[in-house]
Amino acid sequence: MQYDTAFEMASSNIRFGQGTTREIGMDLSELGVKRVMVLTDPHMSELAPVQNVLESLAAEKIEVELFSRVRVEPTDTSLQDAAAFASAGEFDGFVAVGGGSVMDTAKAANLYSSCPPTDFLDYVNAPIGKGLPVPGALKPLFAVPTTAGTGSETTGVVIFDLEEMHAKTGIAHRRLKPTLGIVDPENTRTMPPIIAASTGLDVLTHAVESFTALPFDQRPKPEKPILRPAYQGSNPVSDLWALQAMRIMDENFIRAVENPDDEKARGMMLLAASFAGIGFGNAGVTLPHGMSYPVSGNVKSYHPDGYPGEHPLIPHGMAVVLNAPAAFRFTAPACPEKHLQAAEALGADVSGAGPEDAGEVLAERIQYFMQRLNIPNGLSAVGYSEADVPALVEGTLPQHRVIKLAPREVGREELTEIFKDALKYW
Repeated sequence: MQYDTAFEMASSNIRFGQGTTREIGMDLSELGVKRVMVLTDPHMSELAPVQNVLESLAAEKIEVELFSRVRVEPTDTSLQDAAAFASAGEFDGFVAVGGGSVMDTAKAANLYSSCPPTDFLDYVNAPIGKGLPVPGALKPLFAVPTTAGTGSETTGVVIFDLEEMHAKTGIAHRRLKPTLGIVDPENTRTMPPIIAASTGLDVLTHAVESFTALPFDQRPKPEKPILRPAYQGSNPVSDLWALQAMRIMDENFIRAVENPDDEKARGMMLLAASFAGIGFGNAGVTLPHGMSYPVSGNVKSYHPDGYPGEHPLIPHGMAVVLNAPAAFRFTAPACPEKHLQAAEALGADVSGAGPEDAGEVLAERIQYFMQRLNIPNGLSAVGYSEADVPALVEGTLPQHRVIKLAPREVGREELTEIFKDALKYW
């Protein structure tokens, strides 16, 4: 097998600063956009971030239709609902105001209305779908994050639940990246602590996973450049963004969750989310994310206090971090130096730690954040038992796009042991 010798960096443009949401109308007007679909969720639709966007668009006399049916943790059904609305509306621009679910739904609405496929699964990652590349340019999409977590304003990735499989999958291509991410600290002011904690843990795992992923030059070389995946493996440029995201988190994460009035900490967490997004949007994520998809998709009755909606839900960041300590214990022997670097960037004392300690040191630092922020103690605390492990393993195995980026090869037996380790931590 011939290995790749190149990596490619791509990212959305980012504008960071207080009040930048109010500039969005002028930006779209300068692009010649006349008719916009604004996407958000039912909870956000009456809040200040959405109203500020609508006022900014109205000031530039841009025609708007509001789509507020975005589902938190989208499904294939909810994505197709948004795509149908987009196709019928004949929009020439899109604005997403919300968390990762809203931004991912907007990417899908843009894709499926701009470049309609023969079948919904055509763009979905193989082996679940065909994984076809996006054939042409999409319409302008502006992303306005209201949570400091997913980094979706920087990435060309859509994550959703495929209902018939009870597991998450996704769509990934550089052309899905938003035209501009508006990173405005004002927009996270009303975020409840549990959402701030869960989305922040998504930032943490994005950064650590991309930093410790299989290096880009250990991945098979594609037949032609367009087939080089969005998730290419760790590389020198992504590593810089990931490490800086971890350092920002060490200084600001706890402060931002425990004191929502700390505007500097909230702003820095938004910046960390974008930094980590640039890192993982090009390097990729690995086992904690791959394992999280069946954890979210097979939820039984768990629903965290503070999250909107009534359907059972394990929030994405929570579902990921519940697997992370066990996963990093497993991957550490493949690149212990990087695992120790990640632990140190997150604030761990690594003096005296050797390569054999790397997995445990990193796992303990992640568990510190989990305990401090009242995150459930492993998968057993959200309703899973050892009897559920085989189903969780089967739901993880098809996630080739991410589990094959783990720096250590993983199969059914290895995943079984990692899931068992993740049932309870302390």
